[in-house]
Amino acid sequence: MSETTPAPVEQDIQRIREALKEVYDPEIPINVMDLGLVRKIEEVEGEIHITMILTAPFCPLASMIVEQARAAAQAVTGRRVRVTLGMERWEPSMMAQPPGGQ
Repeated sequence: MSETTPAPVEQDIQRIREALKEVYDPEIPINVMDLGLVRKIEEVEGEIHITMILTAPFCPLASMIVEQARAAAQAVTGRRVRVTLGMERWEPSMMAQPPGGQ
């Protein structure tokens, strides 16, 4: 494998990042990647593990967001995906900066 070709796991993670850009917090018209809710994506013993946080600790739509993220990741990899909610508190500074950096 050449150094310019990403490993299969890296390719899966990149495809997952792109797929998660289609998962939106329904109360905020911004996807979970741009909101900074996805904190980690990794492979663990053949499974994909995603750690996410929510914009509010007691979000009533948490299970829906988690399931949409799991389904999106699994659809692009065909691998078992586990999504775990982390305890980190979200803050607006976690959001992706727009192009041009404002």
